[in-house]
Order: sequence, then structure tokens, then C-alpha cells
Amino acid sequence: MSDIDEKSFSQELKRLERRLDELVVITSQLKDENRSLKQRQDALIGERATLLQKNEQVRARVEAMIGRLKAMEHGS
Repeated sequence: MSDIDEKSFSQELKRLERRLDELVVITSQLKDENRSLKQRQDALIGERATLLQKNEQVRARVEAMIGRLKAMEHGS
């Protein structure tokens, strides 16, 4: 291998090493972000379930009030 080829190979190898280091950092950041997003998604799913339950309770109470109003209307 000539000195020029060896130097070029060495430079390319160093460039690839730097790029690999960058990719390792990016992969770590993406893993952290993914973990955070999954936790946020779980929290939102729980919040949604709670809101749906409360909505159902309110709907049932409103329907019960409407039923009582109708009964009062017919009883008068």
C-alpha cells in the first residue's frame, strides 16, 4: 500500500469512526426520547380513560335529571 493510499485509508477510517460516534449519541438520544414519549402516551391514555369515565357519569346524571323533570311534568 502506498503512503497516499494509507493516508487516505486512515482519514476515511477516522471519518467513519467520528460518524459512528455521532450515530451512537443520536441512538442514545432517540432511545431517551422514545422512552419519554411512551411514558407520556401511557399518561395520556390513563387521562383519557378517566375523562371518558367522568363523561359517562355526567351523561347518566343528566339523563336521570331529564327523567325526573319529565316525571314532574307529567305528574303536575
